[in-house]
Amino acid sequence: MAEVKLEHVGKIYPGNVRAVKDFNLTINDGEFMVMVGPSGCGKSTTLRMVAGLEEISEGTITIGDRVVNNVLPKDRDIAMVFQNYALYPDKTVYENMAFCLKMRKFQNPNAAPGSDGFLTNLFSWWKLRKLKKAEINRRVMEAADILGIQELLERRPKALSGGQRQRVAVGRCIVRNPKVFLFDEPLSNLDAKMRVQMRTEISRLHNRLETTMIYVTHDQTEAMTMGDRIVVMKDGLIQQVATPSDLYDHPNNIFVAGFIGTPPMNFFDATIESKDGQLFIKEDSFSLVTPPEWKSKIERYIGKKIVFGVRPEHIGSPTAEAIDNAPKIPATVEVIEPMGSETYLYMKAGANGFIARVDPHRTCNVGDVIDLAVMMRSAHVFDVDTSERVI
Repeated sequence: MAEVKLEHVGKIYPGNVRAVKDFNLTINDGEFMVMVGPSGCGKSTTLRMVAGLEEISEGTITIGDRVVNNVLPKDRDIAMVFQNYALYPDKTVYENMAFCLKMRKFQNPNAAPGSDGFLTNLFSWWKLRKLKKAEINRRVMEAADILGIQELLERRPKALSGGQRQRVAVGRCIVRNPKVFLFDEPLSNLDAKMRVQMRTEISRLHNRLETTMIYVTHDQTEAMTMGDRIVVMKDGLIQQVATPSDLYDHPNNIFVAGFIGTPPMNFFDATIESKDGQLFIKEDSFSLVTPPEWKSKIERYIGKKIVFGVRPEHIGSPTAEAIDNAPKIPATVEVIEPMGSETYLYMKAGANGFIARVDPHRTCNVGDVIDLAVMMRSAHVFDVDTSERVI
């Protein structure tokens, strides 16, 4: 295990194209850190710089107590799982998992030929060679047991399902006993059911090994369910680093608020208005009284435009409807999506479309105009100019 630290790390491609900009992050020893964002945000490039597969243009990367900017990938004591599995088709599962150990050198790279250290290491190598097969077998069998793939060891990759191949790829990393595991969108080639199963297995693996893991994905559901902390990226910049719950409940800005959550947060262009000592969120089709504790933070926006954000589960849900005198949004039902345990209503309020997550037993029809209660204390206000969260 090891702490990983990135300080002012940047990646500049020819033509002064900046893929990663002033990236600063400390990943704690044993932490499961997830980097998430849309395609092209720089998350995979950052991971590849940690792995040594991309040169660092700026800054420093430290693994443990060693700066690794100029250290070869094979000497960084990391293991990486790719999305395409990268298995040898002509080798069995056992041989795929054992191959990296068979190629590993046991001698001290600092001992030069002719030195006492070289002769000592040469003698040690001959001793280790006799034990090597037994040690390799022990590591492979232990990894196979952890991943539940003992019965697959004699098969070749073409005889495996996508999920089984991904387990083998993970097993190949486990046998190396690295300080840091790196995952580059490892589940993107799997079907939805297998993704759920594999992300559970990877989380269970982390709990068992307690090894530092850095996981890259574009899927915010993976990020929310797997990470101890999450890094949200956009255009090469970190937007926010937080625990899943903090990220969901307290997004730094409009981008994070809209990116995290399924269905995404609803946004309304509105203004702040004052009437009879109270402040209101005013939109063409509704006016919502704000909680008293908001006043000190939003009174400077009176008469100004803001962005009002509220998640689908905070509009029209049983919890929202149970609040006494909750402000309501009148809207027209456009689409109804029954999901079994809940129903999504696609609504129209003036020029704004939004989604409400309601009780599955709530009865309504397309075209109905209904009032939906809003949980204001769970809603947000964002600055129009900076996109930063005010409430």
